Amino acid sequence: MIDIQPQHLTLDQLFYGRLFRIPQYQRTYSWHKKQRQDLLDDVRRAAEKGRSHFMATIVGLRREKRTIMTKEHQVIEIVDGQQRITSLILLLKAIAKALDRSEPSARRIAHEIDETLVKPDKASLLLLQTNHDTSHYFAEYMRSGNHPSPDLAGTLADRELLSAIEDCERFVADWQDAGNSLEDLVGLLKNRLTFVFHEIGDEALVYTVFEVLNSRGLDVSWFDRLKSILMALVFESETGNRNEIIDEVHQLWTDIYRCVGLRLGLSTESLCFAATLRTSYPHSRPLGEEEAANLLRDQSKGDPAKVIETTKWLKAVTEAVDQLLADHRRNAVTEIKQARMVATAVYLQPDFTGDEKAEILRRWENVTFRIYGMFRKDARTAVGDYVRLAWSIVRADLSADQVLERLSSIGATFPIAQAVENLRETDCYTYWAEELRYFFHRYEEHLAQKAGQNFNNEQWNRIWQSSAADSIEHIRPQSYWPSLGLAPDPNHVHRLGNLLILPPRLNSKLGARSPEEKADEYRKTGLLLAQEATERLDGWSFESTKEREDALLEWALQEWAD
Repeated sequence: MIDIQPQHLTLDQLFYGRLFRIPQYQRTYSWHKKQRQDLLDDVRRAAEKGRSHFMATIVGLRREKRTIMTKEHQVIEIVDGQQRITSLILLLKAIAKALDRSEPSARRIAHEIDETLVKPDKASLLLLQTNHDTSHYFAEYMRSGNHPSPDLAGTLADRELLSAIEDCERFVADWQDAGNSLEDLVGLLKNRLTFVFHEIGDEALVYTVFEVLNSRGLDVSWFDRLKSILMALVFESETGNRNEIIDEVHQLWTDIYRCVGLRLGLSTESLCFAATLRTSYPHSRPLGEEEAANLLRDQSKGDPAKVIETTKWLKAVTEAVDQLLADHRRNAVTEIKQARMVATAVYLQPDFTGDEKAEILRRWENVTFRIYGMFRKDARTAVGDYVRLAWSIVRADLSADQVLERLSSIGATFPIAQAVENLRETDCYTYWAEELRYFFHRYEEHLAQKAGQNFNNEQWNRIWQSSAADSIEHIRPQSYWPSLGLAPDPNHVHRLGNLLILPPRLNSKLGARSPEEKADEYRKTGLLLAQEATERLDGWSFESTKEREDALLEWALQEWAD
């Protein structure tokens, strides 16, 4: 007999007698503002229509039972629906915080919510046990109502969770400001929001149900669907060590989700890269999500060992992409998808020594910056060249010298001499902010090496943490030309020789001061490129701008050559 109990429940019925747990091998909290806003809009529509509102399908795996005081609770591991359940629980907590507990009926309702969300036992057990909550933001908010600003979050998952708390508290405040009753809002949430809940006792069946439901159009990423597909393949196997394989795959997905919780879009990119690099022949573009998931599924059929191999590969690719994106200094070159794939392939190649990888990545940086930075080509340029090279690094076992040669071949159409001329007497500010920051960071490295210093500047950490536009300084202020009755020429005001990188917002502080008046502030930054600029500031003129630009471009001619 199939062990599945689909039920149509209100939120109050769903929570009654149950405890929910999100396994470590599931995705972290990943809803963004749009998804949260859609949910809150659903709540508003339910209030306006005055009738029940179907919210979603929830799939849960029935686990052990827990006795709290004298009441027995069924523990449910949420397989599908965790984002919505988490968000609604946050909304209930926000309401409990906002209720006026000096008023008897509001105090009773607040106490009722409190006991639903945090069980009155010695351990203060939560209704929902989240995963990967190393900062304990969710648990702390459930127990005390306290939470830090999203700006203090160290991971993407934590930032989204803290943002969700703020969104829910803002929704509650707006609800009250509109003259609505919080008691009515609680009643709406508990009694008029409904769900179809699939409570399943057999883990092997969970992934089949999940896949059937999501094949019918539910909004679940292909990354999450692939995990379910791979787990289903393991459960379908007849091997004697199936439990050990299940445990290993669970642990691998725990590691994967811990990694993808750090960065927006990482799961999608990892899926597409992992599949593209595993095709039988090189493609001219990265695979899309659906075809990537299907390819990895097909490569995993027939043997649980293949599932483990595929999952380990996906984990390795995920960690390689994360390692690449963690280096903010390369933002100007990592914004191109096909370029990221090549760098990822280099990280994945175990046969390259550390020195070989460093040399390859340096040439990769130079070629990529020439094409998309100095020549300002769009992301449609050289897609096939990069994707085929990435595939060859992984699948054709190219030597380090062969990879270097292939990179030089890609860059041959974009020679450094012409790249440098493209920057002369042109606007390097309006649409080139990220590239400019990268350009001057490389120049700062050059000056440190020239001075025999180790490059480790705290000011640059602040520069990378802010937006590029917050750090760009015009040596001759933009307001200078209007003060002379002249219309500013962007190709002169914003040309390379008149630009500089400073710690965030210092340029706003300096305002319209003359170059001579800025010299002391430039020196105080500790930045070598700012100190170097002060040598020219006395009597700064159009000719000074040109001379500085010529010197920078002469250096760039050597810096970004192969």
